[in-house]
Amino acid sequence: MAGPLAGLKVLELGQLIAGPFAAKTLADFGAEVIKVEPPAGGDPLRKWRLLKDGTSVWWQVQSRNKRSLTLDLKTVEAQDVIKRLAAETDVVIENFRPGAMEGWGLGPDDLQRINPRLIMLRISGYGQTGPYRDRPGFGVVAEAMGGLRHLTGEPGRVPVRVGVSIGDTLAALHGVIGILLALQDRHASGRGQVVDVALYEAVFNCMESLLPEYSAFGAVRGPAGSAMPGIAPTNAYLCADGAYALVAGNGDSIFKRLMGVIGRADLAADPKLADNAGRVERVAEIDQAIGEWTAQRTVGEVLAALDAASVPAGKIYTVADIAADPHYRARGMLAQVQMEDGGTLEVPGVVPKLSRTPGGHRRNAPRLGQDTDDVLREIGLSPSQIEALKRSGIVGAS
Repeated sequence: MAGPLAGLKVLELGQLIAGPFAAKTLADFGAEVIKVEPPAGGDPLRKWRLLKDGTSVWWQVQSRNKRSLTLDLKTVEAQDVIKRLAAETDVVIENFRPGAMEGWGLGPDDLQRINPRLIMLRISGYGQTGPYRDRPGFGVVAEAMGGLRHLTGEPGRVPVRVGVSIGDTLAALHGVIGILLALQDRHASGRGQVVDVALYEAVFNCMESLLPEYSAFGAVRGPAGSAMPGIAPTNAYLCADGAYALVAGNGDSIFKRLMGVIGRADLAADPKLADNAGRVERVAEIDQAIGEWTAQRTVGEVLAALDAASVPAGKIYTVADIAADPHYRARGMLAQVQMEDGGTLEVPGVVPKLSRTPGGHRRNAPRLGQDTDDVLREIGLSPSQIEALKRSGIVGAS
């Protein structure tokens, strides 16, 4: 289970979400990832949200397949260690505020002078250039600036936040794409490069027709609740048991099948509803017809009827639904991790699925500084040098 990225060496200097998620994705597919953490406390994510035996269970997802090296990057000695590691590294990932790495003598010019083949992923709120580059940028701000926050929630109410750090994750995935593109170029050129990912740009890149609609028509799309403006019918419909069924009947042939299921042959045969443009004009009428039908049935009955007619539909899953779902389990998305205390923990499986060289879980998330001695020995430091670094507090105990 080596993975397609076996042999790729990655140095992760970021913390929390965006940079570490990118490194985690590479690690899942075989890359050797050395995660650098501050000696006092490590990555703050270790203490975020719900803890088990003093450590966040989220940590077991975000840092699986990684090694932990503790270093105080503000010290010259630690910076020298990073340079020695970078000399033998393929990819460096960092998500500090722009200018921080340069201030430590670890910017792209510094590291690529040592290793011209080095690829450097830099994730920040606003990117490495532009008038906002020096502003602090977290995912929630990027989601708003990228256009996503304005579209969420019900019209006339406070725009709601997506319940996970989606801006950070989108930036991380764009960063992984950038790394793979840079590796492909390096095969031909022999040279590395910088991958500059801004959180707000990663969000904006997923905003579909938002900008061209404004450019062409001056249209400012707003929140639409559970519907999708300009596409019909697709909405959440209340069922008899209080649950909601999500129904996507916006394909032309699908719409006809949907109308057949709900007993509205008149709407199915209406030539004005044969395409999406016509349905959008009468979306309220169509939604009312679907809603009247779902209101008389439980969500299970609704989904069974629509599935039999090949109409895309589903229910709103809680995590309890996910954990009990046989399809999740059959696809390997509910992975069991053996913990040090002998218990098990269920974590998300690896995505995407590769048929010949799949990713996998090779080792649990590391304890703070677990691999410090091994990593320092591998770059040639002697036991006495390692002990000196420990005594000075530049590195933590293994």
